[in-house]
Amino acid sequence: MPLTLRRRVATAFGLGSLLLTGVLAAATWNLAGDYMLRQRELSAVRQAEVNALLVANSLRSGSEGLGELLAGLTSDSPTSVLLQRPGGWITSGRRIDPTVLPDDLMDEASAGVPASRRLDVDRVPVMAVAVPTGGGSDVFVQLFPLLELHRSLSFLGVVLVAGVASSGFLGFGLGAWASRRALRPLAELTAAASRVASGELHTRLPQYRDRDLAALATAFNDTTEALEARVRRDARFAGDVSHELRSPLTTMTNAAAVLRRRRAELTGAAGQALDLLLSEVARFERMVVDLLEISRDHQQADGPTGEIVDLAELVRNVLAARSRAPIAVEVGAPPPVVQGDRRRLDRIVSNLLDNADRYAGGAVRLAVLRARGRVRIEVDDAGPGVPEDMRERVFERFARGTQAGQRGQGGGSGLGLALVAQHVRHLGGRVWIEDRPGGGARFVVELPEAEH
Repeated sequence: MPLTLRRRVATAFGLGSLLLTGVLAAATWNLAGDYMLRQRELSAVRQAEVNALLVANSLRSGSEGLGELLAGLTSDSPTSVLLQRPGGWITSGRRIDPTVLPDDLMDEASAGVPASRRLDVDRVPVMAVAVPTGGGSDVFVQLFPLLELHRSLSFLGVVLVAGVASSGFLGFGLGAWASRRALRPLAELTAAASRVASGELHTRLPQYRDRDLAALATAFNDTTEALEARVRRDARFAGDVSHELRSPLTTMTNAAAVLRRRRAELTGAAGQALDLLLSEVARFERMVVDLLEISRDHQQADGPTGEIVDLAELVRNVLAARSRAPIAVEVGAPPPVVQGDRRRLDRIVSNLLDNADRYAGGAVRLAVLRARGRVRIEVDDAGPGVPEDMRERVFERFARGTQAGQRGQGGGSGLGLALVAQHVRHLGGRVWIEDRPGGGARFVVELPEAEH
């Protein structure tokens, strides 16, 4: 899964900080380690040369006190001294096998050149310094332990590694903060575009001081203003057309009522034509009423304003006003209440029940439930269900799904579910379709629950 832009920016900051501090830490560790080892080596060489001079003086004056001198050289420090003489090795301090000394170290010292090497003796790091004593083949060797130096270097390494890790975390945190701050206008634009897409055409972006962001906000606000004006013009046009159709529609409805009373006098093709005419007039009347409501609804303010409504009581009243046999209503406890326009809520329930009656064999279950601060209206039908690719489209205007193109008394205007979606959006909720357990479709309306 690709990283989001914010995570990529934070990761880039973290890796950049980690790389930079890692390079600096490595350079610091190498420079400090080389410097400390060099200083320790110089100090050891100077100390060994001074001790070798003392040993050489003792050898020239006689070797009676040589053992005491060598013991005195190791009494105040955890070092080891070895003296190579023609007769063998003389050692003092920590016991060391002379064979562990490198041959090249001894060869350089025997040639009259002081030499030093770092090596491990019995798994202990030491600095071995070999100095000629000036007395023929005599060579003075002193081994200085490097445990303290290694501890210091290890501590320095731990501190540097901890610093690099802390710098990486700090860089990641700084990147996250910087990306969040830099991308805040983009997040605001995304949220505003989402609100516009959901129908809140009055959404606008704030004016920014930054010239680039100000140009973006101005372009977005101009676009939404033009879109809002266009939608309102279209709604006003639909309202005007619907209003103008009311007078001829009333005449047609009255004439259809007269013809309906004399239906028995017409037989054959004339009777069938009259039935078709009466069903189309009824459908035309419903369509005009729905168009008028849609256009009027666009002129009203958004939001769940209005009175506190007992939703369970409202659903029971809608069921009681219908001619079909009522069904039981499943109600959560305590009874859910919402804040909104009672007319909108009544139309939502009525249209969902009408849709179930016309296209899905009627409603078989109606529930009003509460869940996590929201109120749900669930309408289950006995139909074949709604395919997933149609579950969004059925809430569009003039969408009738598989019933498109059919005519007759049971046909709808294609605006009922569009009105449901529009009313639910105005009330601050949402509506969707899901499968009903056992077959069929379940229409779910979710609204904010009002405080008692």
